[in-house]
Amino acid sequence: MPLIQTRGAGSARGFGFSATQAGGGGGDGTVAIFNIGSYTTIRNRYTYATCTSTASGVAALSTFTNRGSAVGNSTRIITALGTSTAGIVSTRCKYTYATCTSTTSGVGTASVASYDSSAAGNSTRGIFALGMSGSCVRLTTRNKYTYACCTSTACGVGTASSGSQQGSAAGNSTRGIFALGQITGGQSSTRNKYTYATCTSTSAAGASRASSQGSAAGNSTKGVFALGCTSFAVCGTVRNSYIYATCTSCYAACSSVRSSWGSAAGNSTRGIFAIGTNSQTGSQTTIRNKYTYATDTSTACGVGAASQTSHQGSAASWATCVNV
Repeated sequence: MPLIQTRGAGSARGFGFSATQAGGGGGDGTVAIFNIGSYTTIRNRYTYATCTSTASGVAALSTFTNRGSAVGNSTRIITALGTSTAGIVSTRCKYTYATCTSTTSGVGTASVASYDSSAAGNSTRGIFALGMSGSCVRLTTRNKYTYACCTSTACGVGTASSGSQQGSAAGNSTRGIFALGQITGGQSSTRNKYTYATCTSTSAAGASRASSQGSAAGNSTKGVFALGCTSFAVCGTVRNSYIYATCTSCYAACSSVRSSWGSAAGNSTRGIFAIGTNSQTGSQTTIRNKYTYATDTSTACGVGAASQTSHQGSAASWATCVNV
């Protein structure tokens, strides 16, 4: 899976016009869409081939957003808005690649208004872990979003093993790996494996340390998790690589700076991580890192920065053998 990437409280991905068009012949994603967060409507389009980023010509969100999540297939991205100027919302927004348009009309809403969510999915559905409700309850609820009919349901969707928020997720075409993040009692190292075919959730190899406010992206063989913070005050550069075939977690190349509340998206060869808040300086940043899966290396050099400082955003991109 990859991180369909999911976000600063989650991660996700989904891009293209069709499986072939998205990759220019190979079915692999050509761009990633980043929802900047920080209560803006701004999106950035990141082009993998040139490592460039632009806000020009990218349809904005319908309303200010923060602490949401995103997932998609080859034609669209579905963004859970999280918190907006209207408060905590159940609203979702659909971004269509072919027309570069954005709408909340006809897009299935979440079963509960919530924020600090995460998401992963394949070509037919996205699974949203809802996060925190407006009544300050950490939810175990997940919603299944079906792209073909733009509908969302909590019925028959496996729940999380614990109520949680500020998690992250990545996956391939058969499963999503959800890092729970913050649970009652503090940060958690727990991950859940969600199997799309059976709509069931089981335990998965845990992270190397308890953490929250992370992000994730991946390809068909591994998901790379930026772990975020071990407490609200202590955040780091640590990443873990989750191998789907063996359900094991191991070292991955570190972030260029200490980070939290970032987001991530990727195609089959690399993941792009928006750092979010640089926890060393305490300030939001425009920095992104490029993580190359084949070599397990990470760099901030030559990677298109965000158009403005941001955190608590979300991102999605198409990836071959991930969203298929």
